[in-house]
Formats: sequence, structure tokens, C-alpha cells
Amino acid sequence: VQLQASGGGLVQPGGSLRLSCAASGSIFVLYELGWYRQAPGKQRDLVARISSGGSTNYADSVKGRFIISRDNAENTVYLQMNSLKPEDTAVYYCNARRMHYSTIIADYWGQGTLVTVSS
Repeated sequence: VQLQASGGGLVQPGGSLRLSCAASGSIFVLYELGWYRQAPGKQRDLVARISSGGSTNYADSVKGRFIISRDNAENTVYLQMNSLKPEDTAVYYCNARRMHYSTIIADYWGQGTLVTVSS
């Protein structure tokens, strides 16, 4: 699986951005998909995940502001980010993970896209 993330940029506090991550090379529908972010000097943290069946989970810090979705026909996962805050500034990475019960059997990362929230 190859992942190509896009949609990052500079936005003012309170603004919105939509990130996209296009996948190629495998059967997209079988993968769990996620967005992670890494701020300077910090570890990479989960932002949101969506299962192959469409179930979602979010980090507490983004609940009610961000929405993850997937389009299996387009092999794309999205992250709609609303009410952005300066603390959302980070490099955002998309992830595709194939699970067999609780075991990760494949794990792929996109190249990252920078989101900067600043006035």
C-alpha cells in the first residue's frame, strides 16, 4: 500500500481544513485507516481512526471538532478539521493498518502533511 497525504497548510484559529490521503496498491476496504500527528519535539499521537466497517474513534482533544471518513470507491480517507486551535499545529500522517484479530499484519504510513494554525 502506498499512501499520499495532502491538504495541509496555514489556517487561522477557528478555521477549517480537510486532509486527504489516497491509497494505492492493495485492497483498501480491508484496512483500518487513521490519522496521527506529531508536533515539534513530541511523539506521534493518534488523532482519529476508522475501521473497515466504518466505526470511528477520536483523541479526546479533537472530539467534536474533527471528523474522519473514508471513501472505499476512491481509496481515500479524509480528516475534516474544524474550529482549529494553535495546539493542532503538527505534521499529520495517514496510516493504513491491516489486522488479524488483535495482531497487526501490515502497517503503512503516508509522508505527512504540515498543518499550521496561527494568526
